[in-house]
Amino acid sequence: MPKGDSGRVVIEVDPGLKRRLYSALAIEGSTLKDWFITAAGTYVKEREQPSLPEIDNKKTDHRQ
Repeated sequence: MPKGDSGRVVIEVDPGLKRRLYSALAIEGSTLKDWFITAAGTYVKEREQPSLPEIDNKKTDHRQ
């Protein structure tokens, strides 16, 4: 499928899966868009390179 620059994502899925997905989302009071944004965000975040912990640049006096 082509990859355009718009914010749209278009996929073809089995009609039965589509019905079951919409039904499950309706029970939860969610939408396909909300579910996709959450799932895609989680998927991408889990695969990003972990960031280094922040370093406190304040000088600390270690003398006693």
